[in-house]
Amino acid sequence: MISLCKDQKVFDTKEQGVLKEILSARRDVRGHHFLDKPIEDAILTEILEAAILAPSVGFSQPWKFILVQDPLKRDEIYHEFRKENTKAAKMFPTTSIYTSLKLEGIKEAPLNIAVLYQKPTKTILGQTTQKKMGEYSVVCAIQNLWLMARAHNVGVGWVSILRAKKVKKILGISNEYKLVGYLTLGYVSKFLDEPELLKLKWDERKRIKEVVEWV
Repeated sequence: MISLCKDQKVFDTKEQGVLKEILSARRDVRGHHFLDKPIEDAILTEILEAAILAPSVGFSQPWKFILVQDPLKRDEIYHEFRKENTKAAKMFPTTSIYTSLKLEGIKEAPLNIAVLYQKPTKTILGQTTQKKMGEYSVVCAIQNLWLMARAHNVGVGWVSILRAKKVKKILGISNEYKLVGYLTLGYVSKFLDEPELLKLKWDERKRIKEVVEWV
């Protein structure tokens, strides 16, 4: 075991195993699994606090979270999803499988969260060459949120079949922000033992040797 200063936390194999379990059990939750049960304020706070512990390039912390509960706004966003989903279905040869999928939980989930990136108004350390590093930092925040939610047995779905400009207009979000993710959160009837698309054989899980290369 690597030795650190005595005042620094060293994680043992049990804690490492718990983290691996959470990573392995994380799922993208669809609408037909959400329960009509609100997330407790204390747990929601922990989930959001985990999000803002994410790494951010230049310590820019460029994220903002809009919690969407208004049913009328969610209806508008759902309508936008339906339009885009109809277009998307025509792009896949396996249209029948695609149309059978429940790809969102906008109306069913107790809570929706729009995750935003705040565009910089000054030069940001570490973002002078790769301009999108701030947006990638927001994605890290989403991953933190997702894992902490799973640790609290709260499901998360990422709804990507949406036009960002339309969502921003519905929610009244100004041009200083860019929509990075639209999430649905809530307790669920069950977490699948495998990702749904893997179960349906939409694609296969890649193995380490397929995606790792030494140079």
